[in-house]
Formats: sequence, C-alpha cells, structure tokens
Amino acid sequence: MKRIQHYIDGRMTGLDSTRTAAVFNPSTGTQSAEVSLASKADTESAIQAAAKAFPGWAATSPLKRSRVLFKYKALLEEHTDEIARLIASEHGKVLSDARGELTRGIEVVEFACGMPHLQKGEHSLNVGTGVDSFSMMQPLGVCAGITPFNFPAMVPLWMFPIAIAAGNTFVLKPSEKDPSATLRIVELFTEAGLPDGVLNLINGDKEAVDTLLTDPRVQAVSFVGSTPIAEYVYATGSQHGKRVQALGGAKNHMVIMPDADLDQAADALMGAAYGSAGERCMAISVAVPVGDETASLLREKLLSRLDGLRVGQSIVEGPDHDMGPLVTGQHLDKVRAYIAAGVEEGAELVRDGRELDDQSGGYFIGGTLFDQVKPGMRIYDEEIFGPVLAIARAASFDEAVAMVNAHEFGNGTAIFTRDGDSARQYCEQIQVGMVGVNVPIPVPMAFHSFGGWKRSIFGALHVHGPDGVRFYTRMKTVTARWPSGLRERTNHYSMPTL
Repeated sequence: MKRIQHYIDGRMTGLDSTRTAAVFNPSTGTQSAEVSLASKADTESAIQAAAKAFPGWAATSPLKRSRVLFKYKALLEEHTDEIARLIASEHGKVLSDARGELTRGIEVVEFACGMPHLQKGEHSLNVGTGVDSFSMMQPLGVCAGITPFNFPAMVPLWMFPIAIAAGNTFVLKPSEKDPSATLRIVELFTEAGLPDGVLNLINGDKEAVDTLLTDPRVQAVSFVGSTPIAEYVYATGSQHGKRVQALGGAKNHMVIMPDADLDQAADALMGAAYGSAGERCMAISVAVPVGDETASLLREKLLSRLDGLRVGQSIVEGPDHDMGPLVTGQHLDKVRAYIAAGVEEGAELVRDGRELDDQSGGYFIGGTLFDQVKPGMRIYDEEIFGPVLAIARAASFDEAVAMVNAHEFGNGTAIFTRDGDSARQYCEQIQVGMVGVNVPIPVPMAFHSFGGWKRSIFGALHVHGPDGVRFYTRMKTVTARWPSGLRERTNHYSMPTL
C-alpha cells in the first residue's frame, strides 16, 4: 500500500508515524493509499525547520524571491495534467474541473510574482523640517495554512505563494482525505529553487492543527473549512497571540428576477449547483426565483437539464462526465441524510439523486432538486456540500433580498436580471461578501481578495489579492531626521510638531 508522507526541510519523512489514515479512490470506493498522520513532535519538527529557514529567506531580496516564483509557476503549468489526475483520483472531481482548479491557483502564484511591487511601503519627504517618514512591509515569520479537501491544489495556492513571496516561511496542513496533489505542488516549489525549510507540509488531524494553533513560533494561521472548525481555529489561534484568517461555511443564493433570461439562469444553476458534485464553498445551493411563474418555468428548465446530467467516474477516456463522485463514503451518507431530512420537513423532492443507478462501488449520487423549500428547514439553513439544489420562492425583489440577508452565512450570492436598477440595488443592499450579476460563481480573480461576511469568515482580512499581502506582512513606520551638523545641538522635551 502506497504511504503518503510529510515533507519537512526539503525531504520526505513520516514513515515512522504511528498513526495513519486511509485514502480512497471515490470513483471505485477502494483504498488507494494510506497517509501518515503527524504527531505533535512531527508538527514541531516542521515548525522548527521553518523557523530555522526564516532569517535567510527574509533577508533574500524580493526580486530573487520573485524569480523563484516565476520558475514555480512554469513548473505547475508543465505538470498540470499530472496534478489534475492526482486531484481527480482522490477528490473525485472530473479532470476538466481539476485542471480549472489548478489554473485558478496558478493565477495566485502569478499575482505573488509581483511581490517586489506589492510589498513596497510609502514615503513622505519633509513631514517636518528636515524630517522624512517611510514605511516598510516586513514578513511575520513562520506562517501556517490549514486547507480543506474540496480544493487540494487551489486553496493551498491561495496561501503559501503570497506568504513566501513576502519573505515568510510556511507550514501547510492539507486535508488527509486527498493529500497527494497538495504534496506534489509542494515538491515542485523545491524543484523551482526554494531553499529547504521555507515550505513544509505535514499531514494530520486535530493533533497537528492544535500544535500549529498553540506553538509560539507560528505567527499567523490561515484556514478554510467548515464554520464550526473556523470558529475554533480563530478563537484558539487568537488566544495564543496569532494573526488568524478563518473562512467558514456558506449557503449561497441565486436570485432570479422575472425579466431574467431563464435559459441562461438554468444553465448557470446547473454548473453552479452540480459542478464538482456541489463540493464548493461557492456552489449555488439555493435558487430564489421571484414570482410563482418564474419559479415554475425555472423548475421545468432545470428538470429537463437534469435528465441529461452525466454522472460517472472522474477519470475516463474521452469527454469528461459533468459530475463525479463525492469524496468519501461518510460524506455520501451525510448528503443522503440531508435529502431524507428535506422530505421529512415537507419540502417537495422533485428529483431524487439517491435513485442514481450505479454499480461501480464509488461514492456517487445524482443531481437532486427540491422545491417549496422554506427558511427553517435543514436543507435551507445548513451547508450540505453536495449536489442538492433547493428552490425557495420569493414574491418580490424585497422579499428575496430579505431572505438572503437573514441567513447566517454571507459567502457568495448572485442575481440574474436584465434590469440594471435591480442589479445595482442588489449589490448595494445584500449583506454578502462576493456578489455576481449574471455570474453564478463570483470568485474574484487573484489580484482581488476572496472572502465572505457574517459567519462565513472570522478575522478582518480576506485571502489572496491585496488583503493577502496585508495578512502576511506587518507595517513598520520610520520617522527620520538627519541633523545638518554635529555642532548643532537640540534639546526638545515636548511632543515634536511642525
């Protein structure tokens, strides 16, 4: 059985780990590997390697650091097919989706290549007579990232390229469910010329996470995952004096106005709800058609498209399926339980994905559609993280806005309309961090920042983009005066003013 190890100080390690976890191929339900789970001592070893490497890397000029990132970007592009296959074989998303995930991650590397410009401070000449003031954006030290199973390449690439380009060193703890792709992108950074110890990876569970959150050598922690764990990470890391950004769960709504192009809206919903089997934090899981006529027409269009939804193995010869399996058998059971709960609570089950006929042994479920869903039902209130779309009808634009704003999550949302005034009002009034106008999944490009509102994020700063640079640096402001000559003496005891 293949053993997936840690990557510490530029080399593989971890065969002596006493604890392991099984890694499965979701398309077949068979175990493909086992992964070493880091102990406290293993995690401390990775932190120590990062701490040792920090002074030298921080002293390296931003331009030299940037040149390593340029080489890294080229290697990621060169190995795209290899990494996509690793993602598909352990996560279950189809190859085209896996390639798209990696592409979005590479865009963050591309952004981080501009760190010599992004890390520039500010300068003011003559803030007082003969006095200049300037700021420096300096690295923090050892930083850590804790990333989820649904994007084993993209989400880690949101974090460590920016942190490392800014002069920090990094310890990454990916999901133990699908670790191979993450390990490979870490290895490639070393191949690009990154010094040993600057980037380290430890596979693990709560023991590793708690060590990262409490070790005093770790200065900052970035997390993406479910809201309960995000709250825990934010509280624990903050209590131990760390800078923390923790992105949590989501329940993303798409409002469909009566004037919208319903074919366009239905096509967008299919990709946004069922792409990657719904295992995206930006997936649209609630459609909010305004008016019963809009709802009825939209429902019929969705049903006709569900008839043609191709569900199957993630790696196939020829054209990809539209949707692969869920990541684990436990997660499949969870999604099936949510569908059962929706029926019990009175929602209308229009299309039952549990009826998918599949004999492969993989963790498959079909696209599921509910109608007449109301706030208060579990399938409306909670994040399912599966291919389950709920239609929650609204009588008016104002009711739709109120419905979205009343939800505890505020990660992403979209409105489909041909009316500029409706779109403008929606963007202004909605209490959600990322908004799409006729765009179903409004994930910002790498040079903007990603993050939600309310219980979808804990911490002041979002990931990548300008907020990412701010998160991984701290500002130092210097006020300097050079006397014109040593013979001039000044004795000032009051607050200096102009």
